[in-house]
Amino acid sequence: MIGQLDLSTLQHIWWIITSLVGSLFLFLTFVQGGQTLLLTLAKGDDEKSLVVNSLGTKWEITFTTLVLFGGALFAAFPKFYATSFGGAYWVWMLILFTFIIQAVSYEFRKKPNNFLGTTVYDVFLFINGSVGILLIGTAIGTFFTGSAFVLNEFNQVTWQTPLRGLEAAFNFFNLSMGLFFVFLARTLGAMYFVNNIDHDRLTEKSRRSAWVNFLVSLPFLLYVLISLLVMKGFAINPETGEVFMQKGKYLMNLFGCPVTLILLLIGLILVIYGVAVTYVQRKDHGIWFSGVGTVFTGLAIFFLAAFNNTPFYPSTADLQSSLSIANASSSHYTLTAMTYIALAIPFVLGYIVYVWKLMNIKKLSLADVTSDDKAY
Repeated sequence: MIGQLDLSTLQHIWWIITSLVGSLFLFLTFVQGGQTLLLTLAKGDDEKSLVVNSLGTKWEITFTTLVLFGGALFAAFPKFYATSFGGAYWVWMLILFTFIIQAVSYEFRKKPNNFLGTTVYDVFLFINGSVGILLIGTAIGTFFTGSAFVLNEFNQVTWQTPLRGLEAAFNFFNLSMGLFFVFLARTLGAMYFVNNIDHDRLTEKSRRSAWVNFLVSLPFLLYVLISLLVMKGFAINPETGEVFMQKGKYLMNLFGCPVTLILLLIGLILVIYGVAVTYVQRKDHGIWFSGVGTVFTGLAIFFLAAFNNTPFYPSTADLQSSLSIANASSSHYTLTAMTYIALAIPFVLGYIVYVWKLMNIKKLSLADVTSDDKAY
């Protein structure tokens, strides 16, 4: 049955799959958000160790999900992968660097004869949680504002700025998207601590931190949403394939694809409800409402950028070089083979949920950290 699907259907299926993986990564950035709170929430080495070990059981899941997202894009939409990673390589190299120092920090911050000292590694964790997420957010912002590249007839990419992707951070829309993701990650991280740590003082500070960071994220979110409603967008003429600028394109996408609008509204409501449950009602499970809301919101962003005859990686230097799910995907054969393999995804997700439940069977306490000689 899968083999009988046409190419367009497979392209849409794989954009949905990659969007789901990317949205799950956005939720899992609570690890990065929690890292940025380390220097302000924790008081003393024991509390810092408690916070780091709380995140230490999850950081590899976040990193693996990011790698899986990149791998899915490479396999399903290789032209996008080659264009973005081959042209905007400075921004991707910097993002990769922040994740490398994250991995090094977890492995070496408490090792004997650590010549850098734990403080340096804590700063590395902060850089990963702030700079890394900011750059990822600005990169996603270019799905709507475009990037300065040109593709020739052989699909060779020529980047039109010497900053090689870093110029995206100088666009206020992209920067707002990135800052929203940073403060959303901090909000999720604080709610995660409430759910995962058994420490009264840290829990109360985390509740307040979740509320404050959520409020700080709102201006950036509102700017992004309002901009999407009024800005000119990149559109594809379905008859000729020509790319052109269209007024109110993303507003049209919202109403042209009701699923996207529903996901966005439900996602934002769930994020708000999760924060309210955590701060106002003093409950511990708000992270799950906001987590699901983050996934829904992420899906809406990815769908908004690619569906309804929209190039998801538009070019500001040459409109006709813009990439869509139609012209950037793998062949019918490749997508069909990948779809058969993707049937195993529910089992993998089920295993992750099972392992997560085992790791969180009880909250982490200071006694657990101080008595474990393998603690981070």
